[in-house]
Amino acid sequence: MSIALPTGVTMQRASAVLAELRPLLQQAPGPVVAIDASGVQELDTSCIALLLQCQRIVQARGLRVAVQGVPAQLAALMSLYGVAELFGIASSNGVGGGTAAVA
Repeated sequence: MSIALPTGVTMQRASAVLAELRPLLQQAPGPVVAIDASGVQELDTSCIALLLQCQRIVQARGLRVAVQGVPAQLAALMSLYGVAELFGIASSNGVGGGTAAVA
């Protein structure tokens, strides 16, 4: 089972999205909690902040996060802000669509 991000993760919606995801993240079975970003079409840097918060919630349970289907735009933003490696995304090519596991 993976937890899907909505089509839009922007500053206007980030808090509401986190409120929706928090109970799912707190109850998801481990050892890896999969987050599906493949449907994200509209995003800004708030999407990165949201994923970092998801990572903290999951890691507090002793589990890992795997971000799947990372769109190219999100991968590029992660690279630009220096957090691509935190999500296992190669910052040199910025190509999305992969899976990243975070310990």
